[in-house]
Amino acid sequence: MSLAFRPITHLRHVGIAVPSYRQAVDFYQNVWGLTPVAQDSGVTFFGTPADPEHYILRVREDRQKRLDLIAFAADSPTDVDLLAERLIDRQIKIDRDPDKLSTPGGGYGLRFFDPDGRLIEVSADVELRPYRQLEAKESIPQKLSHVVINTTNVHATKAFYEDVLGFRLSDWLGDFMCFMRSGPQHHILAISQAPSHSLNHISFEMRGIDEYMRGTGRMIRHGHRPLWGPGRHGAGDNTFSYFLDPFDNIIEYTTELEIVDEDTWEPSVYDPASPDTQDQWGTGGAMTEVMLPIMLKTRDDVGLWTPSPM
Repeated sequence: MSLAFRPITHLRHVGIAVPSYRQAVDFYQNVWGLTPVAQDSGVTFFGTPADPEHYILRVREDRQKRLDLIAFAADSPTDVDLLAERLIDRQIKIDRDPDKLSTPGGGYGLRFFDPDGRLIEVSADVELRPYRQLEAKESIPQKLSHVVINTTNVHATKAFYEDVLGFRLSDWLGDFMCFMRSGPQHHILAISQAPSHSLNHISFEMRGIDEYMRGTGRMIRHGHRPLWGPGRHGAGDNTFSYFLDPFDNIIEYTTELEIVDEDTWEPSVYDPASPDTQDQWGTGGAMTEVMLPIMLKTRDDVGLWTPSPM
């Protein structure tokens, strides 16, 4: 198999479980701005009218909060099968062999565990939904932007996503956070050194600066003060406003994430001590004031090395 095997095209969705399901559905629909596209007993699939992905967030009822899975897209069922062969060759634990999917949108996919025990899904041929461009001032997420994970060995976890899934390095923040891409978007995944294997945050992209600020304002009006932001990062050049959902998951509104030329891009190392690295605008304050203790969780997430119930 070619060393240039790059099966991942983009980020599809993230699945979370929560102990207060109705509260979560109300929050993500009526405050965060997502649209329920399918529901079953104790689970809601959220999409957005601006994205052809069938759904971008899955919320499931459970006794404990947990990250269920992170789902990426592949270009074809053949790539899914080739990925399965690669996982078997490298003795990586597969949770579900390649097969037809029964979740909304169907498709063909498999599930496996990354080196930290996180459940990863890769799928192809998922049915697309009709979509439209968001209107000016329509301050709802237009797609899932990226997800950031914590690990106790950032270099080993980075190597897995590069060597097995074909991700490319965009930039480093110091020597403790790397930004990984599968296409021209600067990153769809970032990996951070931490005392635990855990979810760092989930990021949702807004239509533009105005809509990003309006969404930030809506959260504030609903009593959710930003953990950090509004501001603009150095690496990725994207805006940020971080919040806690009702279950202490960190979620982010962002926009204008950098698009790179993959033929010419050379990774940089951003100095974490530089004010412009943390926030080019200088409006969000220092990360260490609030965000760092929350991001650098000391306990592993519940559910590592455990299949998702659905």
